[in-house]
Amino acid sequence: MDDRFEPRAEKIADQERRIQDGVDAKARKGGAGETDGAVQAGARAYPEPPFPKQHQTKPGDEAALDPAPLYDAPFWKGSGKLEGMAAIITGGDSGIGRAVAVLFAREGCDVAICHLDEDKDAADTKAAVEAEGRRAIVLQGDAADPAFSEAAVRATLEAFGRLDVVVPNAAFQEHVEALEDLTFEHFDRTLKTNLYGYFNLVKAAVPHLKPGGAIVMTGSVTGIMGNENLLDYSMTKGGIHAFARSLGTHLAPKGIRVNVVAPGPVWTPLNPADQQADKVAKFGSQTVMKRPAQPEEIAPAFVFLASPQMSSYITGEVLPIIGGYGGG
Repeated sequence: MDDRFEPRAEKIADQERRIQDGVDAKARKGGAGETDGAVQAGARAYPEPPFPKQHQTKPGDEAALDPAPLYDAPFWKGSGKLEGMAAIITGGDSGIGRAVAVLFAREGCDVAICHLDEDKDAADTKAAVEAEGRRAIVLQGDAADPAFSEAAVRATLEAFGRLDVVVPNAAFQEHVEALEDLTFEHFDRTLKTNLYGYFNLVKAAVPHLKPGGAIVMTGSVTGIMGNENLLDYSMTKGGIHAFARSLGTHLAPKGIRVNVVAPGPVWTPLNPADQQADKVAKFGSQTVMKRPAQPEEIAPAFVFLASPQMSSYITGEVLPIIGGYGGG
């Protein structure tokens, strides 16, 4: 090899070491502007792990969750994005469903709140919707029962005279550590709530939706990435994503749009009523933002996808809201 190349090679090697030394020095100091805490990039600061250890019985109680989920989005100013419309939300009593109900109401929408047996949570959500100046009704039943979906749609039409937005959101989730621990009863319940429930509501509602109507489903990051301890739940969420893609194409000629919001970890009763207390304490810490979302951080996506003013050319899409990519 020609010796004339050696001096330049050595110079470049020295340069690379200087660059490395600079990066290493900053890393030892923690990097410019970096903190060990969770990422706070919203209108207000949000709770971050570790949370108090807690575990609930299903389906969960928002009023008992510590810290209380933030759902009221005090900095969100309504501007009539859903003015004069009516919506039905399954699992509307708490968590994401409650936050969506509140923002829908703030945008001018009446809301039917469907729930399983969380009477206090449902009453609190109804009161929150009415505080926004809109009407609300509460409907109790099993989303997996087609007769309930049909009755709920009829009740919504009777109460509000119309139906414009459908939000299939109710879910059943329970971690298992081993495949052999996933019983048929458990698997069946997950599919019945998360897939049959969505199908039942959509089938009952579609004949009453007019052009400009919207269906916004709640999916999950688990339907995109999978989850080693949520085999059945991940299956259903992937199914929801595929259902929405297909249904969006199917209903496009009718002027009805269908989309999915796919959250990552969100601080709702679903999780303390699923995982053990020690895991709940660390919930959401594995994301890039090092914390779970609060319901009010997810609800604006539902407004966006429901409003014909904002998303008239969007259908069949899955919108992930997962706190960043690349988390552990």
